Amino acid sequence: MAELDDAAALDTRRLEQFVAVAQAGTLAAAAEQMFLTQQALSTALRQLEREVGVTLFDRTGRRLVLTAAGENLLEGALPLLAGARELARSVRRRAAGVPDAFTIGHSPALSSDEVFALVEPALRLHPAVSVTLVKTFPDRFTDQLLSGELDVVLRRGVETPPQLTSSIVTYHPLRLAMAANHRLADADTVSVSALLDVPIVVWAPERHSFYTDFLVAHLRGSGLEPTLRICRVQGAPPATAVLVDDDAVAFVTDPVGTSHENRVIVKDFDDPPLTPVQALWLPHTVSEFRTSLLNSAPRRTPEGQPPAPPPSPAGA
Repeated sequence: MAELDDAAALDTRRLEQFVAVAQAGTLAAAAEQMFLTQQALSTALRQLEREVGVTLFDRTGRRLVLTAAGENLLEGALPLLAGARELARSVRRRAAGVPDAFTIGHSPALSSDEVFALVEPALRLHPAVSVTLVKTFPDRFTDQLLSGELDVVLRRGVETPPQLTSSIVTYHPLRLAMAANHRLADADTVSVSALLDVPIVVWAPERHSFYTDFLVAHLRGSGLEPTLRICRVQGAPPATAVLVDDDAVAFVTDPVGTSHENRVIVKDFDDPPLTPVQALWLPHTVSEFRTSLLNSAPRRTPEGQPPAPPPSPAGA
């Protein structure tokens, strides 16, 4: 076994071969995918195991099964290789004089207007960078970042998914949307206690969405057991949910006032909860634009509330 603290840098080519075998499950399938002979691929895997000083595969059956050490290497190899590919792309773009392009994914919980407000200061600092905003969904975040399809993802959340790194960019105060004929529509502001027996529209069940869990925890912490109703229309602006279920309310970050031809009213809470906006990106990568995005985004919070913590270093 190699000394625990004595390790040379890993060969990225062998890492790519290891990932191919780990994902294919057999040497034959991985060798065909990589246009190698099974013998050459087997030799490369043995060499990698000698380099790291551990066994990466259980070879007792017909399929190659990852050991615990192999699982750990696979988890770390995916973002490392993705970062290496992004570095190569960045170097080629710079050498060719091609302007930088940056693609930002955002979850449906964030509107395009909210995302633009976060990105605008960085755009002013980097006039040569072109930016594309793309709506995406939580089950695709990691794959799209690993493939290079997205450079950063903005969502409402706090936990960092495996293989990624993150930072809280800002916090938004939540407000309450309701139909214009709702019984709470005449109130100047709304308290949580007023939501007793009022259905609350969410976009995923409890324990299936950070946003739902966040809302439920806040309401229960305020002494209210919420009545949840799953929205029947996915992908539309959140405030539109109360047009379909006009006896219900929805938590939104829209500005106070009316919308949708005065059919929806948005009210402030008397003690608004704050919902975080989190950025996700690949570790082992460096981006000047991403650093500016994290450091220059507006950190608006209600008066008296603590500001968002500073972002972690861009290459973390």
